[in-house]
Amino acid sequence: MGSFRGTAACILLVATLGLVLPRSAFALPRHENHALHKEIEALEMQWRQAVIANDVGQMDHLLADDYIGISANGTVETKAQALALRKAGTVKISQLDLTDLKVRVYGDTAVVTSQADLQGTNGQSNISGNYRYTRVYNRRLGQWKIVSFEASRMHDADARSGKH
Repeated sequence: MGSFRGTAACILLVATLGLVLPRSAFALPRHENHALHKEIEALEMQWRQAVIANDVGQMDHLLADDYIGISANGTVETKAQALALRKAGTVKISQLDLTDLKVRVYGDTAVVTSQADLQGTNGQSNISGNYRYTRVYNRRLGQWKIVSFEASRMHDADARSGKH
């Protein structure tokens, strides 16, 4: 009976360590996590500059080949479609201010959430306004690429309360 208790205690200890160790084993040291956050924040600023300057080459470099974006009006676009709109001058962004930028890193995936205040047009439509967005990066062959984007237009307090 004593041998059974010893074996059971050993199994319990191993099972407990199995639950605890994976979390700490995969956790990045604080300085590495901070460095990754800064790297992603820098990529967000590169994207911002490319959008304002309509630098299609830089956008092409930052987007993954299998990129999918969803605009605030629900339009889905691939990398080729997104770049074609920029090349044609259909989408023009003259101002883009980012606030409340948050980065979360999960291994080779980073999720960015932020608020964007932009001035611009898409064809004849004025798309100026405040948006919340999520952008997802994936590290492939050592390089971070944008794989997904989704934006939602923010409405002011009067619009939310039905006064408009």
